[in-house]
Amino acid sequence: MSLRFNYSKANPKAVTTMMGLETYAGNAIKDKVLYELIKLRVSQINGCAFCLDMHAKDLLKLGDHGDRILLLSVWHEVPHLFTEQERVVLELSEAVTTISEGGVPEALYDKVRGHFSEAEYIDLIMAINTINCWNRIAISTGMYPGCFN
Repeated sequence: MSLRFNYSKANPKAVTTMMGLETYAGNAIKDKVLYELIKLRVSQINGCAFCLDMHAKDLLKLGDHGDRILLLSVWHEVPHLFTEQERVVLELSEAVTTISEGGVPEALYDKVRGHFSEAEYIDLIMAINTINCWNRIAISTGMYPGCFN
């Protein structure tokens, strides 16, 4: 893959808008480990190497999460590595990212609401949508790990 162009130089207004979403989501999700898990799982689904690299490194800065990073794509098989709340959010992240395949089933909504208020549910959706948007920008513009170094 090769960088097509630097999106932030090409359209600073778009970057400002995205940074507004990122700031909102980053402030709304108080658990920073959970926030990085959302970013990683969504980036895995979307196949965004740039974001996977960045957010794996960000999660490692928050502690010893190596096993969780390595096994995140199969989190269903290693439930002992993730809290119940994290598993529910990972499931929601997958459903929202692949929303055309099955929507967000009522049973999943109920599980999420068992842990989060309505306002927090929207915050989670905003966080999931924000990383989906970043992934699409990165992939569409040819970003790859280290492309700006």
